[in-house]
Amino acid sequence: MKLSTPEEALIAAIIVVTTLASYALGRVLSIPILVPFLNTLASFPFMVLALKRGDVGRAIARMLVWAATMTVCATLLSYARPVETARLFVRAAAYRNDMVAWVMTGRGAESTPSVFIPQQAGQAAVFSVLALASGGTLAMPMGAVLMNDMGYYVGTLAAMSRRRPLLTMVLAWHPWAVIRIASFVAIGVVLSTPLLERVFGFRVNWTSAQTPLAVAGAGLVADVVLKWLLAPAWQRLLLRLVTG
Repeated sequence: MKLSTPEEALIAAIIVVTTLASYALGRVLSIPILVPFLNTLASFPFMVLALKRGDVGRAIARMLVWAATMTVCATLLSYARPVETARLFVRAAAYRNDMVAWVMTGRGAESTPSVFIPQQAGQAAVFSVLALASGGTLAMPMGAVLMNDMGYYVGTLAAMSRRRPLLTMVLAWHPWAVIRIASFVAIGVVLSTPLLERVFGFRVNWTSAQTPLAVAGAGLVADVVLKWLLAPAWQRLLLRLVTG
């Protein structure tokens, strides 16, 4: 599998442009519940096309391009237009308030394993069930909601940092959150495949899907471990960036 072919470069560029367009259309329509579905529509057909070729790795790579584009778009849009994005992204303001309170005080779910472990396990379970039951058509929008909420927190936190907003923007995408996003993408693609196989009449070699699924599972474990170990120190780092 070669991911650096001219065809893949073109498809990656199309995914970036269509993801940008999904936010523009979302702003025009101003219907928050539609935004994650518009986001997903930007990349989902290209995921299906890769799976129809039997190429799970290529499908994951395409969706990772989408996820990376979403993180940049949601963050920059929230940084530039926080009031608008608070209305546009589902439950973004509530998530942002919880996260900023954690940054400012060190208290919150982010550094409390008894809270974040069951919360994240529940999200992973719901996401996995939705991927299996809907062929990804509901799981990927759920992932888009989570990424937009994170982007809103990151963008608005960066806006609070007067001296180093760019560094704040980078570091507020906590490393464990980035691992979780990549893991969700891989899980979403692999678990969407059985229903998509039946709907579109193709077959995927499931041996090729075992490795990314195992890596994604390990990623979810790494997410919990890293958050448990690093969240307190990361909070203090972010606090210095915001208030220093």
